Amino acid sequence: MKPGLPLLWRRTKERYNLIGSKCESCGTHYMPGRAVCPKCRRKGKLVEHKFSGKGRIYSYTVVRVAPEGYEYFVPYVLAIINLDEGAKITGQIVDADPDKIEVGQKVEMVFRKIHEDNPEGLITYGFKFKLAD
Repeated sequence: MKPGLPLLWRRTKERYNLIGSKCESCGTHYMPGRAVCPKCRRKGKLVEHKFSGKGRIYSYTVVRVAPEGYEYFVPYVLAIINLDEGAKITGQIVDADPDKIEVGQKVEMVFRKIHEDNPEGLITYGFKFKLAD
């Protein structure tokens, strides 16, 4: 199921800028952002944080049978990225041969099309990752 326009509008900041939060008490980063630090609880002070978009592949899988609406991308790689700041995030790896992806490779965020409803409908953009040089 594709998200509707109201949800996409509310999540624009996180999707376009990789915005999360950082606890100023313990220094832990969170993506997506949180209202309360799980480590510090009420004593923690969370502030908005823009991530660099750089990190390493922590784990990955190659999707060869896609859900409806994503058949065009098959095969594609979904990975858990360990961002340089310490938070982990799930993202698609693009512009790479799925058979040459390895755990530990450096990646960087890129801005790409996620999907479109139809030729005259809503086009959704957001972040994906590519291998860093």
